[in-house]
Amino acid sequence: MWFFILAELTVFAILILAFAVTQVLNPELFSESRAALDSSMGLALTLSLLTSGLFAALAVEQVRAAQSGRGSLSLVAALASACVYVVLKLNEYGHLSSMGLGIEHNTFFTLYWILTGFHFLHVLLGMVILGWMAMRCQRGLYTGSDCAGLESGVLYWHMVDMVWVLLFPLVYVIN
Repeated sequence: MWFFILAELTVFAILILAFAVTQVLNPELFSESRAALDSSMGLALTLSLLTSGLFAALAVEQVRAAQSGRGSLSLVAALASACVYVVLKLNEYGHLSSMGLGIEHNTFFTLYWILTGFHFLHVLLGMVILGWMAMRCQRGLYTGSDCAGLESGVLYWHMVDMVWVLLFPLVYVIN
């Protein structure tokens, strides 16, 4: 899992670096384009992912304390919070598309769609992992002494959180 996460972080780092460098080269374009984004939406997206990450971390602690049922409920709560992210993000994508701000609109939006779209795919994969772990938890397949699979899945989810914590200020806030 660590190798996979490091590989994914490397790809995200390259994309984030491309965004940051391009922003330095085109500050006016990025400032004008960023104005079309709703930073409160970015904050809501951030809070939904961080809340989801908290529930996922609680699940690990509950399983370690021999409370698999509670761990399963925490993973379902993590999944529900992730669903909030998906709904909000899809609404944002729809709104931007309806304004004609697609991937080919300008350099800012090309990078916006690539970065956030790539992250969105990771969120969807993470949600599948959260659901799978919740089912395994409910069945008592993780124990305090045997929860490496749960820890690996939650570690992946925290990578998704961490990347968004970097993307939010870069894409929505920093001029």
